[in-house]
Amino acid sequence: MSPQRRRLLLGTVLLGSSALPAVAALQSVAALQSVAIQVWKDPNCGCCKDWIVHLQQNGFTASVIDQGNGAMRSRLGMPQKHGSCHTALVQGYVIEGHVPAADIRRLLKEKPKALGLAVPGMPIGSPGMDGPAYGGQRDPYKVLLIQKDGSVEVFNSYS
Repeated sequence: MSPQRRRLLLGTVLLGSSALPAVAALQSVAALQSVAIQVWKDPNCGCCKDWIVHLQQNGFTASVIDQGNGAMRSRLGMPQKHGSCHTALVQGYVIEGHVPAADIRRLLKEKPKALGLAVPGMPIGSPGMDGPAYGGQRDPYKVLLIQKDGSVEVFNSYS
């Protein structure tokens, strides 16, 4: 967020006539702050690039490592059976595949004791797999919460 935008929002908070609007405005400022995320991907993968654009449009700042993701996925402990074309790390959580930014934000807010989130494979309609080339097609998919012991539960589902 630019310093001018932050000052404008903070000025709105300070000029508010009650505490409730001020709290809401402060929460809006916090929500707009960028979250750093590291992404490992193949340098030639277009859907990975599109997923990164989705993250950036939703307040994430991505550092991209274009050397593939298989070794990093293994090193970070994400089971291969939940693999996809890119692996990310954000605030200690592993993010595998086309996980929507809103689900990553929810993970960071709730802070479960878990390894991270995964969208196995490359479901059409998920972020990065939703461009014009797919003709509006949408496959149902699940965002999985992967526990450190390898167990899994559904974190969110999309249809």
